[in-house]
Amino acid sequence: MSLYRIKQFYWSITSKIELEDRKFIDKYLNNDEKKLFNKLSVYEQKHCINTARDVIKACKDAGIINEMLIKAALLHDIGKTCKKLNPIEKSLIVILDSISKGKLKKFSNIKKIDVYYNHAYKGYNILKDIGNYDDRFLYLIKNHHNNTIKEDKELDILKKCDSKN
Repeated sequence: MSLYRIKQFYWSITSKIELEDRKFIDKYLNNDEKKLFNKLSVYEQKHCINTARDVIKACKDAGIINEMLIKAALLHDIGKTCKKLNPIEKSLIVILDSISKGKLKKFSNIKKIDVYYNHAYKGYNILKDIGNYDDRFLYLIKNHHNNTIKEDKELDILKKCDSKN
């Protein structure tokens, strides 16, 4: 796991959005969604793009076509726009969370820690307030880190692809 975290840190400091990435975003997001997406840090944007691309592969392997799930993958971390974490801050929170075995969550009164733990719910609220999304889409956003939900094929694909990136 620690080697994977080192890779994630490297990816975060070297991330770039290429023309191919912009074309991908244009294919799945409307103008309002792109404005929202562009509020994410570059490394979070790249993470969401990679997650969405893996969702496409997973859907293909499962024999399904699901553009709603691809859009959910692109917007799943939109709650992180509430308070951006730079790669060093995020790494420190991940390390402290691991050392404290999740007890860091008690400090959710600190905005950056709150966003780290609660970005899924914050993203759900942001998108719900826009009002253009159905309940299923919002459910996927809100629960993409919920490990108590079992046997939800679409949510499982999103969670697996998210954790891989």
